[in-house]
Amino acid sequence: MARTELILGGQKSGKSRRAELLARDWLAQSPTHQAVLIATGQPWDEEMATRIRRHQQDRAERVPRMQTVEEPFKLGEAIARHANAHTLVVVDCLTLWLTNLLMPAEVVADLDASTRAQAVPLAITGLLSAIQLAQGPVVLVGNEIGLGVIPMGRETRAFVDALGCLNQDIAQVCERVTLMAAGLPLTLKASA
Repeated sequence: MARTELILGGQKSGKSRRAELLARDWLAQSPTHQAVLIATGQPWDEEMATRIRRHQQDRAERVPRMQTVEEPFKLGEAIARHANAHTLVVVDCLTLWLTNLLMPAEVVADLDASTRAQAVPLAITGLLSAIQLAQGPVVLVGNEIGLGVIPMGRETRAFVDALGCLNQDIAQVCERVTLMAAGLPLTLKASA
């Protein structure tokens, strides 16, 4: 297992399942091993709430020993808090985390646009630092959404660009990068 792995793919490509299998394998290696999933999704509407509940149920069946922590904004701090030599940290997912930062709900909606514009790069820098300083393994899940047609709206194009840049930044600091398609992993980067 790589110390750090970024798992990218489209919706329903098998990203979360791969992360869960890595956590299950980690837990099976030693009774002292722990696994923590940092969930970034928020139930904005009933469909999202249902999706979150389904993910929770699936995780509980596949990896019953994995603890779940919800953190939609302070991801770098959450990784730093939970990462240690005996704990694998899974982040699911970077895409929703970036969405939370760029299209905030009540928590940071009162910030003016320039303050928010400064906060996002600082949050990304903090995340990259936390990944690099983590004492144990870290697995990050994110969507690859830049493979399709160019979106029509300015805001949507800006989000696709921001996510592509975030994915590149995370890929640079991770030892392994895996692209998932149809439930199958394709290694894009492997540690030497």
